[in-house]
Amino acid sequence: MPEKTKKWYHNWFDSHYYHILYNQRDEKEAELLMDNLCVHLTPSADVKILDVGCGRGRHSIYLNKKGYNVTGIDLSPENIKFATASENNKLHFYVHDMRNLFYINYFDIVFNLFTSFGFFEKDLDNQHAVNMFTKSIKPGGTLVLDFMNAEKIRKNLVVRETKQIGNIEFHLQRKIVNQSIVKNIDFEDKGHQFAFKEEVKALTITDFERYFTEAGLLIESIFGDYDLNPFIAESSDRLIFICKKPND
Repeated sequence: MPEKTKKWYHNWFDSHYYHILYNQRDEKEAELLMDNLCVHLTPSADVKILDVGCGRGRHSIYLNKKGYNVTGIDLSPENIKFATASENNKLHFYVHDMRNLFYINYFDIVFNLFTSFGFFEKDLDNQHAVNMFTKSIKPGGTLVLDFMNAEKIRKNLVVRETKQIGNIEFHLQRKIVNQSIVKNIDFEDKGHQFAFKEEVKALTITDFERYFTEAGLLIESIFGDYDLNPFIAESSDRLIFICKKPND
């Protein structure tokens, strides 16, 4: 793909600087979420799980260590290259765009976690992604979608922030543009200047209800944190949906 046609997420998610900036993401937090979801969903030992937007595979790998058959997909070839080092006969990773069909009626549970959604400029692309999630799930299966609480972030936006990580000083600037939360990331490393961008749609419950209804999913629960407490728009850190695909 020519450089000029690449979207921000192709460049940023494939950069090793992305993982340097977010290296503080707590593995224990990821394990807490997986443990609580497993208690809530009570999956049987033979379920097939799809982790969409799996990154380097930390959720997939942890679920596999718990004995589950897991497939992880991500748009970033570099992420998948890293994740494949952990593959085994019940853990597989593929480069794949979440908007495109993967499997049909195959997975018991589809996970989309840590705000791995809302990157596309066109709202129709978000709908295509949810449609793909739904088609991948067996009738009676479950979608878990974990998104940021955009309402809280908008009201408490940190406009400027500096993070010193190792020898790199990251300068972050945030703003709201056309209903998206935009983060500009500037820094210098080894005498070279770098500039990246994140742009995530500030999606609300109403947006997701529309996506799910169009895709034919039913919302079972909405949680507001990784302890699976009820969602409160003003104060919850997360917006976590548990959705069910009706039986035929």
